[in-house]
Amino acid sequence: MALKVGNEDKKKVAIAGVLGVIVLFLVVRTLWSTFGPSSTPAAPAAAPVAAPVSANAPVSTGSGTHAATRVGGSSVGASMARLDPTLHPEWMAAAESLEYTGKGRNIFSMFSAPVIEAVQAPIRPVNQGLVATGPPPPPPINLKFFGFEANNGGSRKAFLLHGDDVFIAAEGDVVDHRYKVVRIAPFNLQVEDIPYHNTQTLPLIQN
Repeated sequence: MALKVGNEDKKKVAIAGVLGVIVLFLVVRTLWSTFGPSSTPAAPAAAPVAAPVSANAPVSTGSGTHAATRVGGSSVGASMARLDPTLHPEWMAAAESLEYTGKGRNIFSMFSAPVIEAVQAPIRPVNQGLVATGPPPPPPINLKFFGFEANNGGSRKAFLLHGDDVFIAAEGDVVDHRYKVVRIAPFNLQVEDIPYHNTQTLPLIQN
């Protein structure tokens, strides 16, 4: 029984060893394919193609000049070579001799003062329709004096008409809770408008 167990252990050890060798081979192969040198040679980089240079384009050399550089087929140096750095005093003199002929302020001169136009009208027009007045006048007394009655004692009672209402009042009486009879004369009547403290004289209306 012990011999049989020993043979089984040897078989297991042999199988485990074979599996270990296979796993190690696979790991080494994976690492080599990932980090190892590529077997395919890299394609040579394309050589830059120089753009054709025109025979008429000037090429400047020496100090103070920039070398011609082509970017995307356009020459920066050629455009800079076309610039004329020559100083032209006659052009500067012609520009300085120009005179400002506008109507506003010359912004190119420090001695030019702004033109201020004269005021043709008041800033705030005065409203001629509004005239400062005092308080409004009191309203007229809406009563009509059309007769009176004399008593034996000399006192009189006036007959007053307010709309369709007829009032009989003596001196000192208040008519329509507003008008006070001050004095009754043969041809006129003095009445005070109590809320406005206004006394008016009403003439006698003849029928």
